[in-house]
Amino acid sequence: PAADVVKPLKLTEAEIRFYNSQGFLPLPGFIEGRFVEALREEVLDALDANGVSRAMLGKAASSADKLRQCMQYLAGSLLDQMINGEATLAIASQLAGGHANVYLPFTAVKTAGGGGAFDFHQDNNYTQHDPAVGSLNIWVALVDMTPENGCLLVVPESHKSGQLTSRDSDDGDSHQKLDVDPAACFPVRMRAGDAVAFTRWTVHGSGRNTTDQPRVAYALQYH
Repeated sequence: PAADVVKPLKLTEAEIRFYNSQGFLPLPGFIEGRFVEALREEVLDALDANGVSRAMLGKAASSADKLRQCMQYLAGSLLDQMINGEATLAIASQLAGGHANVYLPFTAVKTAGGGGAFDFHQDNNYTQHDPAVGSLNIWVALVDMTPENGCLLVVPESHKSGQLTSRDSDDGDSHQKLDVDPAACFPVRMRAGDAVAFTRWTVHGSGRNTTDQPRVAYALQYH
């Protein structure tokens, strides 16, 4: 059942106030522990089916090898249950302040052996939601996340500045970049199965993956 993959969670008023104030909210133990490994394998299988093999994730081709993204998943899979399940939608709805609808879920895998830093940006720099206040990302860790493997970096309260102007990344790829002082960011350390929710205006990025294992995560986006 869908509710088995994501733990049913009724957020407290204090948690929702924290999210609205800081622009993000840690969600420890978001995934039921027995499903973490299988979800991780489904993510790697989805990438493999789309031309990114596990071997390719073992060593970064260059510093511009930032993120392996894939939006496809199989109907009836654990990924499907995590993305569309009642427990996930209930949590997203509490944070959105209304009924949450799935927008754009995707794999967020950083290659081992130097997978590149991801520039600070807002999700709304890519596709603008207006208003953005009701849209969010629930970013799920499927391996332990540390600064060494490129954990998520968020800038607290940055969502209060609203929509910021971005520019093309210096790496010449399709990604966007904000000029943000890295000293202002907060590294979000997570265990596999934890998640962190943040708004589409929350400034975030990630460092390089200097470990010998890919950093496997999944981004659940709702509006």
